[in-house]
Amino acid sequence: MNISNEVSARAKSIRLALFDVDGVLTDGNIYIDSSGKELKAFNTQDGHGIRMLQHYGIEVGVITGRISKALEYRMQDLEVKHVFQGCKDKFSVFQELISTLNLSEQQASFVGDDIVDLQIMSRCGLAIAVANAHAFVKQHAHWETSAKGGQGAVREVSELLLDAQGLLGKALNYNLR
Repeated sequence: MNISNEVSARAKSIRLALFDVDGVLTDGNIYIDSSGKELKAFNTQDGHGIRMLQHYGIEVGVITGRISKALEYRMQDLEVKHVFQGCKDKFSVFQELISTLNLSEQQASFVGDDIVDLQIMSRCGLAIAVANAHAFVKQHAHWETSAKGGQGAVREVSELLLDAQGLLGKALNYNLR
């Protein structure tokens, strides 16, 4: 990972990792079957990255404008407590969550891919764009993943945060004991 000193310093203080869903936790495509049911594909390595963050005390949450049962099931499986769907105003949800958790904006990271994510990205401590994010979003991010959304970007973010906090070696060796 190519990480500047500024990004590493920002990542060191993160206590809450927030993610958009479509285009970040998924590839951004919307799959609809013949009965109208929406389907989503989630990356298992991203899921393990979320579990590593949780194991080492970093809160995890998602804020999305869409509503999806598939997301609900996946977040239950990963035991993610902070799941906000159908958000027309993501920034208000962000402010409410950090207040509830007694954190500052600087202690939160947000990973996004489109312009609806910029309000949070402009105020959080570490703004991250996935590789397939809109060009304007990339311009406003502190860091960009090499992986696309739904293809390991969340795992990359997890490892960035854990590495900056001196926990990555421990996290990667966790299952080897």
